[in-house]
Amino acid sequence: GEGKMLSAEDADLVKKLSGIDNVYASEMLTEQLGRFSNGSQDTAYTLFSPAEGLAVSRDLGLRVTADALADQWDLTASKESRFIQLLKNRFPALTIKNLSPTIDKMRLIKSPNEITLIKKATRLSSLALMEAMRSTVPGIAEYELDGMAKYIYHRNGAQGDAYYSLIASAENAFYPHYHEGKRVMKDGDFLLMDYAPDYGYYMSDVTRMMPVNGKFNSWQRELYGFYLGCYKAILYNIKAGLTAQEIKKLAAAEMEQLLKRSKFSKPIYENAARSFVQSYVRSSESARGMLGHWVGMATHDVGGYDGGPLVAGMVFTIEPALRVPEEKIYIRLEDMIIVTDKGAEIITDYIPMDIDAIEKLMKEEGILQKYPKDVVK
Repeated sequence: GEGKMLSAEDADLVKKLSGIDNVYASEMLTEQLGRFSNGSQDTAYTLFSPAEGLAVSRDLGLRVTADALADQWDLTASKESRFIQLLKNRFPALTIKNLSPTIDKMRLIKSPNEITLIKKATRLSSLALMEAMRSTVPGIAEYELDGMAKYIYHRNGAQGDAYYSLIASAENAFYPHYHEGKRVMKDGDFLLMDYAPDYGYYMSDVTRMMPVNGKFNSWQRELYGFYLGCYKAILYNIKAGLTAQEIKKLAAAEMEQLLKRSKFSKPIYENAARSFVQSYVRSSESARGMLGHWVGMATHDVGGYDGGPLVAGMVFTIEPALRVPEEKIYIRLEDMIIVTDKGAEIITDYIPMDIDAIEKLMKEEGILQKYPKDVVK
C-alpha cells in the first residue's frame, strides 16, 4: 500500500480540497443512490471513458477496450460498462449521463499549480536526456540509458514513469514505440530517446536524437539538418491567439522554401524530405487537426480541439516524424509547449537540438563512464 490515504473519515478535508459538496464511504453508494433515485433528482453522471492508470493514457485504454470488443473469444466488458449496466439494472428510474466530456474540458486548461508540476516533470526528463548525450558511447546497451534516467527521476522525487522508455538505436527507431531496450549500440548508430517521468501525477513527453559516437556522419547531418529546419519552422511559429491551422500554414510555407534550397545525396532522401513537407502541407489544409497531443495528468492527455485559437493554459507537444523506409531511417524530436497570455513558452528548448550543441555536450564525461557497471558472470 501507499500508507495513509484519504478516506470518508477525512470528508471535511476532501470537500475542502476538491470542492465536492458531499463525501460518503463507498460502502454507502447503494444507499445514497437509492435515496437519490427516489427524490427529485433523476440524473446520475459517471465516467464512460476508461480509467487511466499509472503510465497509461486514454488512447491506450480505449485501444484495449476496442480490442476486447473485437475479439469474439473475449466477452469481458470494461469496468465502466459493467458499472453503467449495474446502475441501469438497480436504479431504472435514473438517467445515466456521461461525465467524461465535462472532466476532459476541465483538464484541457491547466492551472498554475498544474503547470508547476508539469515543469518539474519536464525538467527531470530534460536532465536525463542531456545526461544521455554525455553518457552515450558505442558499446553501451539501450537499457543502461533507461536505468540512468530512472535514477535521475527517482533521485529527484518522481514517483514513476510517464510512459515506458523509448530508447531506440539504429533501425530500432524505425519501429513505432520500440521499447525492448536490449540492443548494444554501435559506432555509427543514430539514437532516439523519448522518456519522461510521472511527477506528482503530472507528466511530460520529450524526445531527442543523437549520434552514438558523438559525431554526426554525412547522412545524419544531411537528413537531421533538414528535419531540424522544418521542426523549428513549426516550433517557433506557435503563439497564443493563432489557430493550429494558421501555425501549420506559416510552418508549411517555410518548409517549402527550405525544401527548394536543400540538396540531397540520394534520391530516396529527397523523396523522403518531399513527402514529409507535402504531408505537412496537406495537414495545414484542415482546420480540425491539432499540432501534436496534449500533456497533463496523462502523457497523451484528454481534451478536444475545435479548431479555435490557442489559449493560455494549454500544454502540448509537437513530434513530426521523417521516415526513409528504404534504409529504415526514422527522425523525430519532441518538445513541450505551454501557451501563455503573451505567446508560448517552450519549456524544453534548452535541451540541445542543434548539431553543434549536441556534439559539444557529447564530449563531456557521462555518469555511465564515471560509474561503470559491474559485469555479472
